[in-house]
Amino acid sequence: MSTGGVTERLPRLLSLVPYLLARPGIPVAEAAADFGISEKQFRRDLELLWMCGLPGYGPGDLIDLSFAGDTVTVTHDAGMRRPLRLTTAEATALLVALRTLADVPGVVDTAAVRRATAKVERAVGDAGLGGVAVDLTPEEAEATAAVRAALVAGRAMRIVYYTAGRDAVSQRTIDPMRLLIVEGRGYLEAWCRRAEAVRLFRLDRVEDVEVLDEPAAPPADAEPTDVSEGLFRPSAEHRSAVLLLQREARWVAEYYPVDEVVELDGERLRVLLRYGDPAWLVRLVLGLGGGARLLQPPELVAEVGRRARAALEASDGERDHG
Repeated sequence: MSTGGVTERLPRLLSLVPYLLARPGIPVAEAAADFGISEKQFRRDLELLWMCGLPGYGPGDLIDLSFAGDTVTVTHDAGMRRPLRLTTAEATALLVALRTLADVPGVVDTAAVRRATAKVERAVGDAGLGGVAVDLTPEEAEATAAVRAALVAGRAMRIVYYTAGRDAVSQRTIDPMRLLIVEGRGYLEAWCRRAEAVRLFRLDRVEDVEVLDEPAAPPADAEPTDVSEGLFRPSAEHRSAVLLLQREARWVAEYYPVDEVVELDGERLRVLLRYGDPAWLVRLVLGLGGGARLLQPPELVAEVGRRARAALEASDGERDHG
C-alpha cells in the first residue's frame, strides 16, 4: 500500500511533531514502526518537515530537527506542539471504522489496523469515554467467516443472497475476487456465473455460504469494480422521489442514495431519493409505516395509498372473521 500520497501523508505529518516532542531521542526504526511505514518513508517525512513552519520561513520560523546516530529529536516545533485531540463522537466513529476494517482481512494491513485500534482504545480509556462495541449477528459472522475461508483457499462458492431492490432471495455460484469496504459496509466482489459479470455482494445480505470443492476461476478479463466515487452513480434510468422522514426514519438519508436533505423543525427531513425500481420504493415506504410519507411522484403516492388501504381492509376482514 502506498504511504506517499497526499491523503496518507498529510495526517501523518501533522501528527509527527507532537509525537516526536513527546519522545525526544526516539530511534527512527521505532518511530517508523509506530506509524506503520518504512524507515525510508519516515526519513522522507522528516525531510519534508524541515521545509514546514510559520510565514516568513526564516531560520527561526521552520521546524528544526537534530539527529544523533539513528535517533531523532525536535529542537524547534514552530508552534506545532499541540497533539491531536478527538471529541467523544470522533473517537467513537474512529473506533467503529477501525474495528470494521479489522474484521475484513485482505482490505488493509490488519496488523497495522489492530495496533491503531489499541492506541485509540487506550486513549479513550484514559479519557473516560467508555467502551465501544461493534457486534455482528451470528448469521452474518458465520457467513463472513466462510467467505474469508473461501478467499484464502481460492475456492468457488455457492451463496444464498437477499437482493433488497427486488425483495428476493436467490442462489448464486460465484468465483470470489476480493473483500472491500465501501461507505462503511463490507462487500464481497466476485464473478457471478449466473449473471456472467462481476457483482458486489453485501456481506450482511449473504444468508448462507457453501465453499465448493473447485478452484475459483473468474475470467481473465473480469475487471474490479471502480468504487472510488461510491457505489451509487445516478443514470438516466434512475428516477427521483421526495420523502418526508420522521425522526425514527431519518436513517434512510444515510442508508440510501439521496441528493438533497432539508432539515424541518429539527425533527423531520425532506429528502430527494434516487430509485430504479418503483416496486422497491413502494415497499420501502410501506415498511417504514408512519415514519415516512411519499410526496412525489404522484403515481407512486397513489400506489402507496392503494396498497395501504388494501392492507387495512384485509386486516379488518380477518378481525371480522375472528
